[in-house]
Amino acid sequence: MVMTETPIIRIRDLNVHAPDNHILKNIHLDIPKNKITVLLGPSGCGKTTLLKSLNRLTDLYPELKIKGNIYIDDDDILHPERDVSQIRQKMGLLSQRPYPLPMSIFKNVAYGLKLKGITKKDEVERRVQEYLKKAALWDEVKDRLHSSAEQLSIGQQQRLCLARGLAVNPEVILADEPTSALDPVSTQMIEHQFQELKEEYTIVLVTHMLRQARRLADYVVFIYYGKIIEHGPVNEVLDNPKEELTKKYVSAGV
Repeated sequence: MVMTETPIIRIRDLNVHAPDNHILKNIHLDIPKNKITVLLGPSGCGKTTLLKSLNRLTDLYPELKIKGNIYIDDDDILHPERDVSQIRQKMGLLSQRPYPLPMSIFKNVAYGLKLKGITKKDEVERRVQEYLKKAALWDEVKDRLHSSAEQLSIGQQQRLCLARGLAVNPEVILADEPTSALDPVSTQMIEHQFQELKEEYTIVLVTHMLRQARRLADYVVFIYYGKIIEHGPVNEVLDNPKEELTKKYVSAGV
């Protein structure tokens, strides 16, 4: 499939090995800018490992051996001399379950601003409000900003983590099955925010749910046991798949 959109991330010959498993196999992929790219496939197929490679969270697993290149803004982030903290500030991460910091709602978002060196009180207050609004959380918490984040519902905590991630002013939002632990209403809110946020950010979303991919994706990458089987615009991959494995997955209607 020929990429027609401007790529923000270029992955070339990426291989990830565990001691007894070849997790990712010769991944070659361009991820378009200001689109929602969905990494789709069954559980255990390598989607999350690919996502973690994009901000070098794979570094936390010394047993993993990684070869290849990942270019973001033409910088190869896998080069050993690259500053990992700078790479991660380009990537807002939303995990399967929310992990708010053990502090107030306000300080959770302000923490992201602190990482960017923003400490002036008026500026911090303005930006905390801005990012809580972008995460569709401001109206629900504006009267209790200094309450513990742990008192929020799990859906609110996930949106708070989204706001905290946005506060570091990333270029890309990495989302690893971010609605898997949420109720349908919270899921709908997160999905709606993603549709709005792609105007400013590139979003890479991991899911094994075909229905969610149909709702959100501009571009779909179907992965099956470490290999990219097919990728392209959502209407091509999901409505008119060319590869037999993709056809079987789509017809299963997961």
